[in-house]
Amino acid sequence: MKEAIILAGGLGTRLRSAVPDLPKCMAPVNGKPFIGYVIDYLQKQGVEKFILSLGYMKEAIIDYVAEYYPTLQVQFAVEEEPLGTGGGIYLSCTKATERHVFVTNGDTLFDVNLAALLARHTEANADCTLSLKPMQDCERYGVVELNEDNSIASFKEKQYYKEGLINGGLYVLNVANFLAESLPQKFSFEKDYMEALYQQRKMSGLVQDAYFIDIGIPQDYLQAHKDFKDK
Repeated sequence: MKEAIILAGGLGTRLRSAVPDLPKCMAPVNGKPFIGYVIDYLQKQGVEKFILSLGYMKEAIIDYVAEYYPTLQVQFAVEEEPLGTGGGIYLSCTKATERHVFVTNGDTLFDVNLAALLARHTEANADCTLSLKPMQDCERYGVVELNEDNSIASFKEKQYYKEGLINGGLYVLNVANFLAESLPQKFSFEKDYMEALYQQRKMSGLVQDAYFIDIGIPQDYLQAHKDFKDK
């Protein structure tokens, strides 16, 4: 499987104080737009084809990709109005050429082994497979619980947890099965698909304790500068 969807249409309202005039995924980290690190990571893992889900300030992202990734096999799925994470993924899936695709966020980097994630997805014959990150003292994220067979047991709301598995925002998705769902045009992938349907669909998880950063708030955006400089 060589294809990935990157969600890059977010407004980035919580990051506006640090990055006032760019889409969130274009926030510069040590002089390079964050989405560039996401593309580089996926390419190193063997991804060859990209579908970018765009909305807010789409021209900035299109121009960046054209200049810095001129040979990239890329399609753009442009939202004329905000469709939510689910609507963006659905629109992108209509452009997919593979049976299964990776899905990730343009403002998050989770350094998981994609081959292992795909193997879990294939082994489970899953509709959707989530990458899960062990986290200590987390309150910004909800917690995911697994059954013994690695299927999803539950999603727990955001609150303080001493420890738990958080959704790393990187998935493998069965394209045809997802497109066959009866979902509204605008919806949340997390709430209206995963959390609403995990008991009726085959959804599995893979735990990987790898590097994870989500630049959605100024504190973590500044942390990304330090982490990437150190690397």
